[in-house]
Amino acid sequence: MKKILLSVAYCGLLILVAAFYWTAYTQSGSRNQMFEEQLKKFLAVPFKGITADGNIAPGLFKVRSSGVSTKPVKQAAEAFLKSLNDEQRKRTMYAFNDDEWRRWDNRHFPPRQGVGFKEMTEAQRELAFKLIGASLSAKGLKLTQDIMKLNGTLAELTNNFNEYGEWLYFVTIMGTPSDKEPWGWQLDGHHCILNYFVLGDQVVMTPTFMGSEPVRADGGKFKGTVIMQNEQDNGFKFFAALTPEQQAKATLNREKTKNYNLTEAYKDNVVLDYAGLAGAQLNAAQKKLLLNVVSEYISNMDAGHARVKMREVEQHLDKTYFAWIGSNDPNGVFYYRIHSPVLLIEFDHQTPVALARSPIPTRQHIHTVVRTPNGNDYGKDLLRQHLTAHPH
Repeated sequence: MKKILLSVAYCGLLILVAAFYWTAYTQSGSRNQMFEEQLKKFLAVPFKGITADGNIAPGLFKVRSSGVSTKPVKQAAEAFLKSLNDEQRKRTMYAFNDDEWRRWDNRHFPPRQGVGFKEMTEAQRELAFKLIGASLSAKGLKLTQDIMKLNGTLAELTNNFNEYGEWLYFVTIMGTPSDKEPWGWQLDGHHCILNYFVLGDQVVMTPTFMGSEPVRADGGKFKGTVIMQNEQDNGFKFFAALTPEQQAKATLNREKTKNYNLTEAYKDNVVLDYAGLAGAQLNAAQKKLLLNVVSEYISNMDAGHARVKMREVEQHLDKTYFAWIGSNDPNGVFYYRIHSPVLLIEFDHQTPVALARSPIPTRQHIHTVVRTPNGNDYGKDLLRQHLTAHPH
């Protein structure tokens, strides 16, 4: 009788385990189906870009030499592609104007395209990082790798290595690496999205999404890894340097009780009016502090192209708006937005998702987004001008 009871208990346990995995499988399948349906609807709407009033401000972006070579990026991309086998290369390469550009997602669960770091050999991973490193600054490469590591920390903390992990990031290349023709590459994965468009020696590195939950590893394989502290602290430093009257002008809401980022995945065509405090209302010292906040994001690009972008930002500084949500508590949570005709940055302390379920935002979950408004995300406006002059 005892053996029979044990057998029944064992069978019951097997049924429970099977039921658990079947539920997870069906939920995953249902979620993926829902995701694909939503994606199809999103891609059916043509790209326009972030605008302040629904209209593209003309003449902001020109096809011209930046004076900064993109040859190292081209060579790194060619070396990476050469390292792939035929099947991997087929999955990785898309047309230069493919909708693959717009399929990125900062969440952990959507299906990805391209070749993943998890399946790469060590040699292929090294070449993939050389591509990223040739395109970004040393700081930008380290931040990218640290975000990946913290996704590994998240896997450890949740004991969920199927949905989280250091290597669950994917590379696609749009177009053929070229000195003259348009092309680019994308890194897509949880909390780290890099879109890198190249035309001649011009580069557009938006949309870029960087963040993490957690932002600090207190233990585990990647103990000591920490990100987004400068973006956080420099943003507050600028806000604190404003006069009370300026702070009141910049503040949209003193209560930070939810998530506020407006231009994450599938938000390519958001209409977002200028709000907050205008750069024209800042003194010289305050303008320097604001540019220091902007530079923290732009300096993730290679140094030459970062200088080009910063000059562009400075030309529109008086028409750049800073908006703030949150209190003036230096240890509090907050959201800020920097919005100009040629740049949009969002920083947001988010509510917990994977580590806890809570409606209260925390400094351990941060999202940041960088966009190029007025139609030039993914280099779309440069591409439009190129195709007008050189039809393909």
